[in-house]
Amino acid sequence: MRGVVFDGKQVRVVDDLAVRDPGPGEVRVAISAAGLCHSDLSVVDGTIPFPVPVVLGHEGAGVVEAVGAGVTHVSPGDHVALSTLANCGTCAECDRGRPTMCRQAIGRPGRPFVRGGDALYQFASSSAFAEHTVVKAVQAVRIPKDIPLPSAALIGCGVLTGMGAALNRARVERGDSVLVIGTGGIGLNVLQGAQLAGALRIVAVDANPAKEAVARQFGATDFLTSTEGVQDLLPTGVDHAFECVGRVELIRQAIDLLDRHGQAILLGVPPATAEASFLVSSLYLDKAVLGCRYGSSRPQHDIALYAELYRQGRLLLDELVTATYPVEDFEKARADAEAGRVARAVLTF
Repeated sequence: MRGVVFDGKQVRVVDDLAVRDPGPGEVRVAISAAGLCHSDLSVVDGTIPFPVPVVLGHEGAGVVEAVGAGVTHVSPGDHVALSTLANCGTCAECDRGRPTMCRQAIGRPGRPFVRGGDALYQFASSSAFAEHTVVKAVQAVRIPKDIPLPSAALIGCGVLTGMGAALNRARVERGDSVLVIGTGGIGLNVLQGAQLAGALRIVAVDANPAKEAVARQFGATDFLTSTEGVQDLLPTGVDHAFECVGRVELIRQAIDLLDRHGQAILLGVPPATAEASFLVSSLYLDKAVLGCRYGSSRPQHDIALYAELYRQGRLLLDELVTATYPVEDFEKARADAEAGRVARAVLTF
């Protein structure tokens, strides 16, 4: 089968992958579409350290092919969106409704793939850039069959992370002011999450002026090409500032632009050893800096919720899919993503 493999030096589209059958509590999925997220590219450039060789991809949707023993919530033929969160479901954090904090879901990559007799790692417990993959049952969320799979694929990362950051982590309230730095796939979903929550002023910042139209489509009330104009729009600062790029200087700007009781939410991924600085005294007016893993989401609940909001016309998904590419055109999709020409490039099988 076909798949996108990174060996530590180069990325190749191969056609000789194999994946094992699902074991107890697992599901095998035929991937129809998968979004190209910057986290995939961050593995390639070393920003996210990951063992190799690895099958890339983590934002996918497809059709259930087979289920292992004990799996009852999905059946062969069901359409599913995949979560990257391979949480155990039984630990104290899972029991408290915080599956993103499950220690079983972090740093335990499996190796369900084989190529040329060698085992390959699975990225983010998903490896959606493969025609077939095996995931834990908890990662497969059934969705209605009338949702286009290229759109549904994006729910499992960009939508969960961005929407969840606004609704679950920041808990944006009606009338709040919001600043979103970076309007890629994550930032656009923060925008529509803030709009859905009832934020009154939503300021999008992106160095690329061509992104203004789509930012406004997703909920921005104002658009700037740098943070320098934010204080002119909101002189006392913002209630919530989301950094969606992963640059330490932008993290500092997000903190500096907070109003009293404001909070900066960090979504971008800088290098693993990066350090950011800020004035400690600037936080004493009840300000906060918050990390956010995977939108603080509960995938089985949230993916189903967002799918229904899409069906009701209250959530944009189709508009996120700037372009689709057959998996063989991975390099073209990668170039378009790195150049900022797409909100989301989606690979199809």
